[in-house]
Amino acid sequence: LLRFVCKNNGVLFENDLIQIGVKSEFRQNLGRLGLFYGNKTSFSLQSQVFLFAPQNFAPTISCPDSLVSKLNVQVKPVEPVLEAGAQIQQMINVECVEDFTDTPTMIITFIYNNVPQKLTVRLPLTVNKFFEPTEMNGESFFARWKNLGGNQQRSQRIFKAAQPMDLTAVRTKILGFGMQLLDGIDPNPDNFVCAGIIHTRTQQVGCLLRLEPNKQAQVKTV
Repeated sequence: LLRFVCKNNGVLFENDLIQIGVKSEFRQNLGRLGLFYGNKTSFSLQSQVFLFAPQNFAPTISCPDSLVSKLNVQVKPVEPVLEAGAQIQQMINVECVEDFTDTPTMIITFIYNNVPQKLTVRLPLTVNKFFEPTEMNGESFFARWKNLGGNQQRSQRIFKAAQPMDLTAVRTKILGFGMQLLDGIDPNPDNFVCAGIIHTRTQQVGCLLRLEPNKQAQVKTV
């Protein structure tokens, strides 16, 4: 799931039987996901697809208590049979009501060559999908930055880079994360400064981000 935090399209799951691709788009607090199920076998797959909340395995569309009031998910019906070598599409409409941390899980059951199969795939729905990039100048950014106070408004993390630091790759990931990259406003040219607004049905939340890479120590501060 982490590889989809900074991108919207790609292969969500694949094994010898089936490939599941996703193509998604978001605007303010609304989103749409297209799931593409491709049958890689020479047999028809008699399938049923259900959306579950994490740790909820009832055959229905639901969300956990922590998510049910925060994310509306509407799943369109899917064809009950996936023919050999064919692909079918399923559309999912989502609405961000409040900011959230859980993600829904897709449970896929089908019969392959008379053998029941069950797959569990987490849907790439994270709160950053509802970011709107926001332009601002350096004076405005740092005035807002200095006004952030306390743990409720500010959070800092220092972490070791998992691989050699590539600032071009970091830039690409930040752009994919959904915030506006504000070039040229930080005194340190290696720092990344970003701004964005998370849209929900109930409110709009402004967010500021500074990423400070330390290439010598291979450490990043967010």
